[in-house]
Amino acid sequence: MTLKNFSILIASSLFILFCLTANAQDAETILLKNYRPESIYNIPKTTIGKAKFPVIDMHAHPNALTEEGIRKWIKIMDQFGIAKTIILSYQTGKNFDTICNIYKPFSSRFEVWCGFDYTGYQEPGWSEKAVKELERCYKAGARGVGELGDKGLGETYSGPVPAFGMHVDDPKMKPLFQKCGQLGMPVNIHVAEPMWMYQPMDSTNDGLMNAYSWRIDKTKPGLLSHQELIQTLENVVKENPATTFIACHLANCEYDLSIIGRLLKKYKNLYADISARYGETAAIPRYMLAFYKEHQDKLLYGTDMGTNPKMYAMTLRILESNDEHFYDDELRQFHYPMNGFGLPDEVLKKLYNGNASKILNKK
Repeated sequence: MTLKNFSILIASSLFILFCLTANAQDAETILLKNYRPESIYNIPKTTIGKAKFPVIDMHAHPNALTEEGIRKWIKIMDQFGIAKTIILSYQTGKNFDTICNIYKPFSSRFEVWCGFDYTGYQEPGWSEKAVKELERCYKAGARGVGELGDKGLGETYSGPVPAFGMHVDDPKMKPLFQKCGQLGMPVNIHVAEPMWMYQPMDSTNDGLMNAYSWRIDKTKPGLLSHQELIQTLENVVKENPATTFIACHLANCEYDLSIIGRLLKKYKNLYADISARYGETAAIPRYMLAFYKEHQDKLLYGTDMGTNPKMYAMTLRILESNDEHFYDDELRQFHYPMNGFGLPDEVLKKLYNGNASKILNKK
């Protein structure tokens, strides 16, 4: 064997060795973002292939924009027992029309909601123009509004333009919410972010692995705090009792669910969806079981995490099983393990479709 061939052999062997050990990194050099623990416990592991009862997913987005893609999505929905999915488009104008028309042939399985048109929101007469566009979207097929979104700087989610500096409780917004009530259009609202995103990005942050990517820059002028944003939510719900509101992601109150719990009890026109907050809450299963039981008439199933079959399976495992100490990269993004809530049937029925049906049948 020549020296050149020997060098190639050594290099190849080292490469193979690296590939075999790439998933398990040395503790002295591993980066936090690459931390991927595996449970060592020999305990029950439940695979739930289909929801125990038919499901209405109240929080998804236009994850498919072709007929082929939508049909593939429907097959996945059928596999896991998702009877209907609400598409929160964020959009108005031509963009909304395009999305609505794409999903119209599948109206038995999908319902498309629109946004608010903030074009010219700082000009006189904006509210009247925005109401007209809302009515136009309703005639085109919109049966709800969402997801409206404010992380502290104002309403930024709806297309075609954001409304920096204007929050949901702004007086200029009230005519739109009143019209939603008249038309029977529920409104899905995102306020704030999980509390980890506001805390110092250091070793004391309980959710650092996820929080660092979604951290809030508190140095930006005019930024509302978490508490102030929750107050804007309460203000708009209180001031528009004829309109149904959905606080998505549990109003980002996972760190203290008594906050959203108080609002759910106080206001008949407020609900909350659980979308995209499974990893955040699966660390506290006994508390969550009690929370779901207490607020079972006001909580809605939602995903907001694409169409991956593994994603649906994980949400069902958390909600239905009593499994303990498990990890999953589809949802986790945290240091700590997840646990199942073991929700009873009467709670699951309301969470999966009962509460959603009450909202959708009002329209």
